[in-house]
Amino acid sequence: TFIFTCGGNITGESGVIGSQGYPGVYPPNTKCVWRITVPEGRVVVLSFRFIDLESDNLCRYDYVDVYSGHVSGQRLGRFCGTFKPGALVSTGNKMLLQMVSDANTAGSGFLAVFSAAHPHERGDQYCGGRLDKPSGTFKTPNWPEKDYPAGVTCSWHIVAPKNQIIEVKFEKFDVERDNYCRYDHVSIFNGAEINDAKRIGKYCGDSPPAPVFSEGNQLLIQFLSDLSLTADGFIGHYKFRPKKFPTTTVPPTTTTQPVTTRPIPLKYSVALCQQKCKRRGTLEGNYCSSNFVITGTVITAVMRGGSMYATVSIINVYKEGSLAIQQAGKTMSTKIIILCKKCPFVKRGLNYIFMGQVDEDGRGKIAPHHFVMAFKTKNQKGLNVLKNKQC
Repeated sequence: TFIFTCGGNITGESGVIGSQGYPGVYPPNTKCVWRITVPEGRVVVLSFRFIDLESDNLCRYDYVDVYSGHVSGQRLGRFCGTFKPGALVSTGNKMLLQMVSDANTAGSGFLAVFSAAHPHERGDQYCGGRLDKPSGTFKTPNWPEKDYPAGVTCSWHIVAPKNQIIEVKFEKFDVERDNYCRYDHVSIFNGAEINDAKRIGKYCGDSPPAPVFSEGNQLLIQFLSDLSLTADGFIGHYKFRPKKFPTTTVPPTTTTQPVTTRPIPLKYSVALCQQKCKRRGTLEGNYCSSNFVITGTVITAVMRGGSMYATVSIINVYKEGSLAIQQAGKTMSTKIIILCKKCPFVKRGLNYIFMGQVDEDGRGKIAPHHFVMAFKTKNQKGLNVLKNKQC
């Protein structure tokens, strides 16, 4: 059996890395760094066998970062929750992992294996790399003979001279479809690393995205496939262009709905948020008039504009309505927007009963008069009775 400690230097052809104390719960308030070195002339291939860290859509609380190289290398990705990325490949013979946890921890951390490989094998799992010629092509593994494999991460880092920008066009495009591109997807970022604040777009489905133009001289294109359905994949081309642009061009829009949430129109929310904050009526009375009724734990809560955007890990669904529910392993979660951020006020880590309406994107919308209350196990009986009553 392995005893996993906080960080370390690991050399060799292959090995196993686990979070501190794995498979026990990892400790709070720590930062652990592992440096992997494989023989000269080889690259490091890392695969997560298991991952379970506090979940957050931007991985702000607990996360594992993976970098190519030991110092100032390119970040290959940041991971949290229970999503297992595909194989991650360094450009040289070194890779660095860093795991950070905050005061609240949740989960048993991660277990990953690494091995040394010959660079740029045209095997299933290898793709990505640095592109710095004036024009070029990038494509999914196996293109065009067969579908891309499951469980792959490819990152193409395109670098133009300082005074130039990059144009990217997809010639053919077919990636597993999902309304939010949660499963297989292509993300394009301004700059050299995977950073959600600099994401230009996230794409999936079978229609090619509109041409994309970088702001500066670097772009990062990341393709990720999960461990299930696959599709034909894509072939894309890039070329460098001078920075001076005719002013008529418009930046491209994404082909899928952009992942950022649409703000609630202001006029509406100001009037709404001036109402007195109190839930009206009874549990029973609200049950039938609500589009959805769930109990759950608030795992993230982010203020945007005057509203609060929460992710809720579901304990029980009593009435689903048109609520979009995501599932990862055994865990189900959903997105809820509290239109007035202080009303009703919810806190991360606590359990609530939520009743409300659903917007056209399948997210729950909670107004000040909707029924929300702290959930205790003793409320469960009453809810089960309501669930069996016909409205």
